[in-house]
Amino acid sequence: MNRPTLRDFALLFFGSALFLALPLSANNPLSSSAIAKVYGKIQFVSSFPDYKVQVVTSFPDLKVQKVSSFPDAVGKWQIVESFPDFKIQIVESFPDFKVQYVESFPGLAR
Repeated sequence: MNRPTLRDFALLFFGSALFLALPLSANNPLSSSAIAKVYGKIQFVSSFPDYKVQVVTSFPDLKVQKVSSFPDAVGKWQIVESFPDFKIQIVESFPDFKVQYVESFPGLAR
């Protein structure tokens, strides 16, 4: 029987580190720049969304301000019933990103 070599231990160590790092990146599949593009006219749907979103009170990815007109900046959402820019489904688990509703200073939270 062959004894384990230093190379075997290095492969095991780096393989384990890669395996442990994968779930961390899977928690947030969208980058900050992709999340920042989700603004404008938003329609809430129950199926076939563009994005699945979880509403939280702390540690959001995006701070959202609901506006009645001019949703022209990051984090400003105008809720509409037709002709949306994006369709959003509110979920309790496995979101694409998390939002927190705010009265002022919308935008990326990170």
